[in-house]
Amino acid sequence: MLQKIIALVNPISGTGKKDAVVAALQLACRKRNITLDVMPTSAQGNYTLVEEKIKAEHTDVVVIIGGDGTVNAVIKALAVTNVVFAIIPLGSGNGLAYAAGIPKKPSAAIDLIFKGKAQWVDAFEVNGHFSCMLSGVGFDATVAHEFAQKSTRGLLTYAQQSIVALFKAQPYQFKVSLPEFEFFTDAYFISVANSNQFGNNFTIAPKASLSDGLLDIVVVQKMSKMKLPFAILRQIRGNNKLQALVDDITTKNVLYFQTPKITIHNLKLAPLHIDGEPVLNSAETVLYTVLPNYFQLIQA
Repeated sequence: MLQKIIALVNPISGTGKKDAVVAALQLACRKRNITLDVMPTSAQGNYTLVEEKIKAEHTDVVVIIGGDGTVNAVIKALAVTNVVFAIIPLGSGNGLAYAAGIPKKPSAAIDLIFKGKAQWVDAFEVNGHFSCMLSGVGFDATVAHEFAQKSTRGLLTYAQQSIVALFKAQPYQFKVSLPEFEFFTDAYFISVANSNQFGNNFTIAPKASLSDGLLDIVVVQKMSKMKLPFAILRQIRGNNKLQALVDDITTKNVLYFQTPKITIHNLKLAPLHIDGEPVLNSAETVLYTVLPNYFQLIQA
């Protein structure tokens, strides 16, 4: 039975106001005689005081009120405490929340905190940096970089940036190294996913599981610009099956496979993002490694 909850609120994420959500969570906790402390998130990612509070007061759940960037920072800092996490998704994408079946409506997300089940979730590292949702190099990172510069957020802005970037997109050169073998490809982007989507229910890896110990890899290879939107649409609709990679490299526009570990040699320094946040200085070599059963999240 829940007795103690900490809510961490990002006051600037997404487009919605947080006061009404916090008030609703406070009311829900009062009805259940649960102690709730509301604290702001840290722009610097410093959660030392929160970590000490969790340990000293035996906190049951940390509720993250915000978007993907907030979720990443909080889980990265506090997973070591073994606290259970919950999310009220109020960001621009909310990729992990939607992959976990957490409702978009705040009142329903609040109800799930008390009715849902805590389940183990994998995470992964990107050159030693923490990620719990999605990372990638190329076109999708370009969108993340340009989206970060916009004064307005939300699905409309993201869609507009995606369309503009799509028309300007050029393939990059990569060497992909897997435990079994390696190959070269010219690709518009390579996505490495633990959750199944970019956010906003825009699914990129339909077969991805949050807890299977595997990364879902999507490689959108060089093709005609006329074919590119339709190839991406097939992927997000789930029309592409998981592939036997050796047989498909030269015959498929989109490669879709799973692996616990992958190294992407980024030969032309394509842009890189981690959980939708742009990495200012891309890397020539990007190593992805699964962190199985890394944290617990209340899910539907």
